[in-house]
Amino acid sequence: MVRNDTNSDDAVARALDALTFVLNDPLRAGRFLDTTGLTPDNLRECLTDPSTLAATLTFLEAHEPDLIACAEATGHSPESLVAARHALERAR
Repeated sequence: MVRNDTNSDDAVARALDALTFVLNDPLRAGRFLDTTGLTPDNLRECLTDPSTLAATLTFLEAHEPDLIACAEATGHSPESLVAARHALERAR
């Protein structure tokens, strides 16, 4: 069981790090946009929306290799990224 002791500021910071990770890889970014239905324009408009940030983390959770790679690239543990999603979902 994952502990949900992540505050909303930490969750937002982790999710933004994760979103940066996703968008820095063209193939991964394309899958993210296709999966979420977002376009580059509406993604820019809702960058700090908890739902969008939670969707970023959900996207990574759906493919464990991406979640692990993101954790390694950002210095956050996979568990902390999952906890961040939970915190963002509570913030909606």
